[in-house]
Amino acid sequence: MDFNFQNLRVGQGYDIHALVDNRPLILGGITIPYHQGLAGHSDADVLTHAIIDALLGASCMGDIGRLFPDNQAQYKGADSIELFKQVLQRLNNDKWKIINIDATIIAQKPKLAEHIHNIQNKLAHVININSSCVSIKAKTNEKFGYLGRAEAIAVHTACLMYKS
Repeated sequence: MDFNFQNLRVGQGYDIHALVDNRPLILGGITIPYHQGLAGHSDADVLTHAIIDALLGASCMGDIGRLFPDNQAQYKGADSIELFKQVLQRLNNDKWKIINIDATIIAQKPKLAEHIHNIQNKLAHVININSSCVSIKAKTNEKFGYLGRAEAIAVHTACLMYKS
């Protein structure tokens, strides 16, 4: 890989959405079978939102709320993967290259182990990097707090990027 170490950047992202009835549960662009989904203005893909924030932070391009405000009708029900593609285009235009993504989904329910591989592959495909460069982990909150009571799902992410 050809890059100057002074052009390396680390980004950190976080997002949380409440679990609610009558919504699909979408994580990393994959619909997860579950009786609840996440509340939000868009499709509420908490994983994709946290990754977007990590990438925007590393590139000093703001955050998801500034780029796609939740008070604008055009983003009502928006597909977060499509928003992610817009962010990736901005990064590409500014010559940013993603080295890796690391994400931890905190969800008491549903169990996500059987979906991790599909989520990793989907995100790697969208980013156009090897799936070995996208790490997705799922953890419970050991039944503590609102996450442990399965009232919400939260995600912490980190990314490493460089400017070519």
